[in-house]
Amino acid sequence: MTPSSTPPNAESSLTAPTIEDPSVYLDDPNRKLLEIDTETRQGPALFRWLTLGMEYLIGAILVALIVAVSSNVVGRSLFNHSLPWVDELARMLFIWLVFIGAAAAFARYEHIAVDALVRRLPLRFAHMLYCLQHLIIAGLMLVMVFGGYQVLSRSSGRSAIMGVPLSLVSLSLVLCVIFIAAVSLWRVWMSVRIIVQPHGQSAKAQGE
Repeated sequence: MTPSSTPPNAESSLTAPTIEDPSVYLDDPNRKLLEIDTETRQGPALFRWLTLGMEYLIGAILVALIVAVSSNVVGRSLFNHSLPWVDELARMLFIWLVFIGAAAAFARYEHIAVDALVRRLPLRFAHMLYCLQHLIIAGLMLVMVFGGYQVLSRSSGRSAIMGVPLSLVSLSLVLCVIFIAAVSLWRVWMSVRIIVQPHGQSAKAQGE
């Protein structure tokens, strides 16, 4: 095809489509006041320090887990020998990794959520839903705290190889749900403050 026979709109149709900034889908302006951010000092100082400490602990557990599993893989492959206690240690580390990671992700609002409706609601109505949501979460966490305490008080056994108390493994669940319950109650308080404050201040908070 010669250049003279090219349709007038061919050049515009061949241009790459504009890619929208993905942060539009990741940032929810209605929940900004509920997030805990250690870099911008957003959220209570105690929760920020605990979140940062949990993230360092997650990194340490992950490194220990990789080293432990890799050592057994190398031992089986090269020396035809493996350490029997490594698998037991890996299971315990993985349990702690899951629950501590869940608590840290909850603090930073990184759990998967369907928020298509909340994004389109005004600030006050959005925080009414957030208040109800976190009241339910706090209630469930308190139930799990009670159940976890019963498990800890009745757990007297030890692991088969390393002899680690099984209550130490269950402790990760209890610490996780206590932290999530505390953050949920703080978010309820923040949402209530936004709901009851004057309309002008709500609009100002939404603009920030």
